Amino acid sequence: MARPPQPAPNQPPPQDEDGSLRRGSGDRGLSLAERLTAELTSRLYATSLHRFRLRGRFPLKLLAAPADPVPGDPHIGERILAGRLIHAGHTAMTRDITFQEAGPPPQWREWAHGWQWLRDLAILPDRAAARRAAENLVERWLGSFGDYDALGWRADVAGTRLLMALGHAPLILSSSNQIYRSAVLSAMATWARHLDRAARRGTEGLGQAKALCGLYAAGTLIPGGEARASAALAGLNQLMPVLVLPDGGIASRSAVDALTLADLLLFTAGAPEALGNRAPPVFADTLARLAPALRGLMLGDGQIGAWHGGAVIGADTPDRLSRKVATGTEIRRGGRWSGYQRLSAGRSVVVIDAGPPPSARLSNSGHAGTLAFEMSDGAERLISNCGGVRGLQTPLAPALASGLSTTAAHSTLVIADTNSTRIRDDGTLGTGVEEVTLAHRSSAEGQLIETSHNGYVRRFGLLVRRRLLLTADGNELAGEDLIEAAPASLLRRRAERNFDVRFHLGPGVSATPTADGMGALLKSPSGRIWAFKVRLEDGQGGNHPGRLAIEPSVWVDAAGAIARTQQLVVLGTTQKMAADVHWSLKRAGK
Repeated sequence: MARPPQPAPNQPPPQDEDGSLRRGSGDRGLSLAERLTAELTSRLYATSLHRFRLRGRFPLKLLAAPADPVPGDPHIGERILAGRLIHAGHTAMTRDITFQEAGPPPQWREWAHGWQWLRDLAILPDRAAARRAAENLVERWLGSFGDYDALGWRADVAGTRLLMALGHAPLILSSSNQIYRSAVLSAMATWARHLDRAARRGTEGLGQAKALCGLYAAGTLIPGGEARASAALAGLNQLMPVLVLPDGGIASRSAVDALTLADLLLFTAGAPEALGNRAPPVFADTLARLAPALRGLMLGDGQIGAWHGGAVIGADTPDRLSRKVATGTEIRRGGRWSGYQRLSAGRSVVVIDAGPPPSARLSNSGHAGTLAFEMSDGAERLISNCGGVRGLQTPLAPALASGLSTTAAHSTLVIADTNSTRIRDDGTLGTGVEEVTLAHRSSAEGQLIETSHNGYVRRFGLLVRRRLLLTADGNELAGEDLIEAAPASLLRRRAERNFDVRFHLGPGVSATPTADGMGALLKSPSGRIWAFKVRLEDGQGGNHPGRLAIEPSVWVDAAGAIARTQQLVVLGTTQKMAADVHWSLKRAGK
């Protein structure tokens, strides 16, 4: 079994001065003052004063319509024609819909209020039927939400709705009914005036990007909006460096968020392009960083893993993005700021989450999967995490959905059956991992990553380290997972802890235990064989009692289908608050 080399003494890591990434604002979400301000602002928007401010001339036409870069789902479109508005597991009948009915989940309501169903109608071949259905839904929505509503007019939802209405204007503004057309154009101008005041309020997140993009597109395509477009562009120029890190990673550390932002920027950049003008540099510059970082998370099957709340992203989506971005075919291998690292050699690809979880201000659905990795052999997933939720068309069972965010649902080390970062009841992440150290080196032997996290220091006084070495030919991944006492633990009660190192197998990969009970033969769907071996030490070179188990697991794919899989689980107990687990995955044959 190959063993990752020990680090050279005092060798500085190449990533940054101290070789560490910290969690920023940590587990602190919005402050009480921020929440009170948001509530007060929402109440102000519902007053007659705000309604007076929204008055103004309505446009007689739009200057152009930008192209929507995201293709709709014709199956959903056909169901809308049949009278059913289906999303997030909820069905609403369109015949008498008011969009005010009780019962829909938040995901359905945001989707419906954002008019995202327009793209599902726009893809249908029967344009006349699609127009009739779209006009009916638009007219019913306007009849219920002509005035401010806390959700329907929320800045990110209003920005999304503006973009959808502008991009699919031929679908909703082809009517010969001038009263209807005037109502739609007037509503669009009113939403833009609302966003003039609301777009830059609140936290600097993806929601603010949606609001500003909608505002910029409206300023560009509604006559007389030059000042509005300029103000929105200034906001985007200020926001993009906050959302997108210098290495192209998204600040929320979720690939689904990065994809959403990329599609949003492509859609918005289409506004000036529809007029024959070049889009401002912020769009192309941001996309040029986003796309390679996203592709760096792909395994050999072309799919992007379920990192930090987002579902698996199917292979067709990165391909679609690569055709629209100048750097779309590039792959970023290391994230100095975002924390994701990629190793590749031969047919093998490894992606590891070597960064702290996102702060509660940036994400409400992060995962406690620090130092987890995924691995593929060619187009087949060998090692994976269990999956994610955001981005799925159909919701998962609540127990499964919440379980996917736990440390045990990731291919990483777990101490005392406890998450490395606390998961609150509302799904946000609390205290735990605050700092991750990282070093990445390449040599003739292969590519080595050395990393650690402090998620268990406060509770158990224990540090976790992981080393991964992918050999130069890609035929072996050698790993070492270490538990050691943190310096601060000297002030704590010393106690031994159970631990397990989990390796969730990809769909269709089967495991057969070896005779000695400390290994397994993994067989991929195509018949390729990998040998897994493990050896436990006590942290001082002596043997350590432990065992290897093969247990059931699950994998949730990009469509939300649940596959029954297996996982390898290395179980042990610390000795003198230490443990050292050596393991390897080695290709057997070709």
